[in-house]
Amino acid sequence: MSILKVSRMGHPVLRKKVKPVPPADITSGPIQRLIDDMMHTMLEYNGVGLAAPQVHEELRLFVAHVVGERDEDEPEGANEDAPRKPQLMAVINPEITPVGRHVEEDWEGCLSIPDLRGLVPRHRDIKVKAYDRTGKPVDISASGFMARVIQHETDHLNGVLFLDRMKSLESLSFIEEYARYHAERD
Repeated sequence: MSILKVSRMGHPVLRKKVKPVPPADITSGPIQRLIDDMMHTMLEYNGVGLAAPQVHEELRLFVAHVVGERDEDEPEGANEDAPRKPQLMAVINPEITPVGRHVEEDWEGCLSIPDLRGLVPRHRDIKVKAYDRTGKPVDISASGFMARVIQHETDHLNGVLFLDRMKSLESLSFIEEYARYHAERD
């Protein structure tokens, strides 16, 4: 696996609406290598998501950390409050549908806009139709942070950066100031 170069704000690839991955190509060697390299790159830079345009590939594909579902063989009611282990997933050719009208504003950052954070409004609940890395169609329901990640990464596939979604640039902060003045304290 390789660590890929991440495009930064100002590079034209970040402003293009990119083409879908043909479903027959999803399981091909080049796409599978790209997915592996993107996952490796995302982890290397401590990201929670990474879209193909961010690594100079004009394809409707992103990778993300997701919170795993309960195992089917797990007994009902067994430690439901226990945190789920994050898993890596690839999302190919996503189509997002908002569920309800509830929009929440929360902090976002981006590997292509290093060291900046800002408040971005996003739908709290969404449904996603896409393909997984095996080429299987998947339906994903996501809420809260995971819905935010999926919307952020899908925006990259449409040439949109989180700065474009901000209602106001007043919250735009360097990461040190964000950590000092805005991050939730434990």
